[in-house]
Amino acid sequence: MELRKISPKFTVSPQISVEDIPAIAAEGFQAIICNRPDGEGADQPSFEEIEAAAKAAGLQARYVPVQSGMVRDEDVEAFGDALADLQRPLLAYCRTGTRSATLWSFHEAKKRPMSEILSATKAAGYDMNGVARRIANGGKTPTDTGDAHFEVVIIGAGAGGISVAASLKSRKPGLNIAVIDPADIHYYQPGWTMVGGGIFDAQSTAKTMGSLIPKGVHWIKSAVAAFEPKNNAVILDGCRVVKYDRLVVCPGLKLDWGKVEGLEETLGRNGVTSNYRCDLAPYTWQLVEQMKEGRAIFTQPPMPIKCAGAPQKAMYLSGDAWFRRGVLKDIDIQFMNAGGVLFGVKDYVPALMQYVEKYNAGLNFFHNLVSVDGPAKKATFRVEKPDTDPTEVTVEFDMMHVCPPQTAPDFIRVSPLADAAGWVDVDQATLRHKEFDNIWSLGDVMNAPNAKTAAAARKQAPTVADNIVADIAGRSAVAQYDGYGSCPLTVERGKIVLAEFGYGGTLQPSFPKFILDGTKPTRTAWFLKETVLPPIYWKAMLRGKEWMAKPEKLKVLVE
Repeated sequence: MELRKISPKFTVSPQISVEDIPAIAAEGFQAIICNRPDGEGADQPSFEEIEAAAKAAGLQARYVPVQSGMVRDEDVEAFGDALADLQRPLLAYCRTGTRSATLWSFHEAKKRPMSEILSATKAAGYDMNGVARRIANGGKTPTDTGDAHFEVVIIGAGAGGISVAASLKSRKPGLNIAVIDPADIHYYQPGWTMVGGGIFDAQSTAKTMGSLIPKGVHWIKSAVAAFEPKNNAVILDGCRVVKYDRLVVCPGLKLDWGKVEGLEETLGRNGVTSNYRCDLAPYTWQLVEQMKEGRAIFTQPPMPIKCAGAPQKAMYLSGDAWFRRGVLKDIDIQFMNAGGVLFGVKDYVPALMQYVEKYNAGLNFFHNLVSVDGPAKKATFRVEKPDTDPTEVTVEFDMMHVCPPQTAPDFIRVSPLADAAGWVDVDQATLRHKEFDNIWSLGDVMNAPNAKTAAAARKQAPTVADNIVADIAGRSAVAQYDGYGSCPLTVERGKIVLAEFGYGGTLQPSFPKFILDGTKPTRTAWFLKETVLPPIYWKAMLRGKEWMAKPEKLKVLVE
């Protein structure tokens, strides 16, 4: 917990946890304001959890959520109403504290000199000069000039952003690059499935962001509010402006927990869990270990989602644990899939069906989760089968693993970069924006018709880097992305179905079939590498990247 006092009665903070509440009360605070919307981050407790802990400590709590970087007049008004209602001193928090400081600055601008506001926020570690410019400009942030300028700006420091930054630096070491991302921690999200399967510890999936930003790349620790591509400008939290020559957009996607009625209130309790949140993956394993009988439900929402195999892997690893303990016969496993097939590439379905049958799992297609009653342990699904009228069915459960609906981030969906569905609009081969020719995109946020997997981003990063370097040199695109993606579906401990495919579901195997046939359950590549796999083949599979020098990473990658 990092408390940053702006005035005697008002303090801001980055994201707080339930465990921080007693210390906050001990500091003399009377109230807490949450300015961060629920479900914004994978490591974020819900406001309901914070509110319950606050009430237990004798504190008031108010929810005034503001979309990252998008402070509107209505938000300032709601924030002012909260300040008027709550006792002082009070603490306001968001992801980094910037939104809370920005709200306070706009609110105080009605009665304090701007110089006093800038001084107070600067002393707390927040630069509100952008707020001052917005106020002076009649409520709009001017983008004709910027607070900083870079040759390449990368939005997002996930797998895609870090990879493309490293690829650009290796090709053009002198390039002036900035990565914009507000997160302190970088998560290896595919590992959360293994945490939920009792294989990894949650802490092993997290590294500090600063340790992963490539050397020589600037890290701007902030959230993006908006894009003004005609002025080559990005507007950040606090209304600051960053200018660019070329822009790469890869912030990932948004987990839309709120789209399922009652889900946020019951996550982490009442047997409801999800490997899509780092803090909940250990609860998945706790439920699996404790369960001896009853019904276990595993859900999958409509596409697109990141790693379409992850909801299944939660089911397979749970079934394997129950099989090993000898209790599987007393557990009713039900897979509730909003889609109409088990896996989108039919060649891999027979191998997966072997394990569906082994774990005696029921397959329920066209079942989309719409609401959850946690205390009653009931889940309601909308059933929309072809050529039939939609219906709703309610199913009781003892354990339920939920894969949440997923969308593009809000600041992307409302931007000039987005297509009608809200995703960044790119050419699917060059990954260049269709309208703005100095913008590229990769990873989960762009609209190419490929699977949203980490393996896809690994293949996309050098494509983007090659094409940006060519563009700087005045040449046309030199690299093309073929839609490659892979999903190592862990069907039991030590065995995977290694699904590899490109655009249109075409198979793109990395191995000769005599070594590894991805359409059959196979021991992990880690095992093969240690025993019979010649280096040339596992080198080819990993595309000759850094994983070669660190075999322990190979285990993480394929499991």
